[in-house]
Amino acid sequence: MARLIWSLPKGSRSKLAHASWCPTCGATGRWLDPRGDVSYIGQFEDDLADLLDHAGVQAATFVGHSSGGGLVVRLAGGNHGDLVENAVLMAPYLKYDAPTTRPASGGWAHALTRRLIGLSMLNVVGITALNGLTVLEFNLPEDVLATQDGQYATSSYSYRLNTGFAPRNDYGSDVAALPAFLLLVGQEDEAFLADQYEPTLSAHNASGIYQVLPSLGHLDVLSAPEAVTAIADYLKR
Repeated sequence: MARLIWSLPKGSRSKLAHASWCPTCGATGRWLDPRGDVSYIGQFEDDLADLLDHAGVQAATFVGHSSGGGLVVRLAGGNHGDLVENAVLMAPYLKYDAPTTRPASGGWAHALTRRLIGLSMLNVVGITALNGLTVLEFNLPEDVLATQDGQYATSSYSYRLNTGFAPRNDYGSDVAALPAFLLLVGQEDEAFLADQYEPTLSAHNASGIYQVLPSLGHLDVLSAPEAVTAIADYLKR
């Protein structure tokens, strides 16, 4: 998301730069060890709360893409929900069977379904020792892997990371807890159904603004000028 933050028009960037962060989490980034895993379910939320506390900030606007957008939704519905003042959701992941999700995320992801179900059952009875096992594998595009940052791409998620990165099973309750938000999605998104976001989220929360951006795919929204402009305009409200 750093690329998008620094692509904002100069006026908006100057206004926001003193309070902008792009945290590296256990899912993506250059300095991860291990990659694709965290220590416990809920670590992302606690880490974000610690970051804002360290900075002396009581609440902030959170921007997230794909699973990152799902994390923003989860954060709003959890113990640290008061930290979310506004939200920008970019093609957010809600749940594997949400109306917004294409089968197998359009071929982007392969879920180890039997393992996922087994671990979920174990967690219900309090057994968490196997939560570091992989439950989701990604079919990353070759053009992404061929870039300078391709070597840092995360190819799989553990159970505890995958669970803590997404809204809760009753994702509608997390959506309902969102404050005012902007949702952006490319019309040609390969992983999600762009036209299903507004009916799905508005059934739980009337505070959203929705923009479907023509001719853009799932990763395109991260740097497309029209997406950057939409976010900058929203943040200037």
